[in-house]
Amino acid sequence: MSEAVAAVGRPPGRPNLIVVLGPTASGKTSLGVALARRLGGEIISADSRQVFRGMDLGTGKDLHEYGEVPYHLIDVAPPGTEFNLFQFQRLFLAAFRDITARGRLPILVGGTGMYLDSVLRGYWLAEVPENAELRRELEPLAMEELVERLKLVNPRLHNTTDLTERGRLVRALEIAQAERAGVTPPPAPELTPVTLGLRWERARLRERITRRLEERLDAGMIEEARALVEAGVPYESLDYYGLEYRFLARHLKGELSRNDLFQKLNSAIHDFAKKQEHWFRRMQSHGTQIHWIEGAGDPLNEALQYLVDLDLLQD
Repeated sequence: MSEAVAAVGRPPGRPNLIVVLGPTASGKTSLGVALARRLGGEIISADSRQVFRGMDLGTGKDLHEYGEVPYHLIDVAPPGTEFNLFQFQRLFLAAFRDITARGRLPILVGGTGMYLDSVLRGYWLAEVPENAELRRELEPLAMEELVERLKLVNPRLHNTTDLTERGRLVRALEIAQAERAGVTPPPAPELTPVTLGLRWERARLRERITRRLEERLDAGMIEEARALVEAGVPYESLDYYGLEYRFLARHLKGELSRNDLFQKLNSAIHDFAKKQEHWFRRMQSHGTQIHWIEGAGDPLNEALQYLVDLDLLQD
């Protein structure tokens, strides 16, 4: 078997999943929707924040772009709650089965690396309840001890972000120990994905990020955050929902002027885009083949031609 065929993201036969990834403001939604229209597809979102209802501008949902194209995993959770990888996987699998059962093509679109990586590399989490006894046992341990313990229990650790925050680390240990005891993930369909990535020259991407932020602020992003607070979402909880809401909360509390909000948030989003690109490079180093498309060109035609060249689509 050739290396190209063996690589994750480039199957030997017709794909049953198209993946469109890229950093924020790269045009993922536009390309995904255009592909869905041409290929008879439906969008599955791989965005950890767009799952929340009432958080549209702050999460960059761009719902107007979908038109008649059906989408899944957007607006599936109430604001003020948490959403995790386990929940994403369950909803993804349900959406995938539903779409394919109707003879349609699932198109996974997003920039949350952890979600994308779990699907493309096929590591599915088992359903594991909280283990009070284990949590009491772990409570006195330092972070370094927890990390070493997790590496011992799970030498093939996929998600290194679990190593940086105590709550995630304890949960990862809980899951790893349960799986070691015989708790298994649910059966998953065999995926044959083709992965497309959008990229831009750095200066052009920065321009797009800045312009998009200006548009979202002008469209009422501050008012959206204020409505969430007035509906009972605490300022402290807004930190959980990403950069935009973190800085919006500081503005609403009077800690940042509108100009400072824009400048600091704009800079933070630029840094976030770099982290996303780093995550995608890491995915490639672990075997995921990504066909990169220049956003400044003609992304749709290049994507379609790539599928034709792979004999995955008729010209």
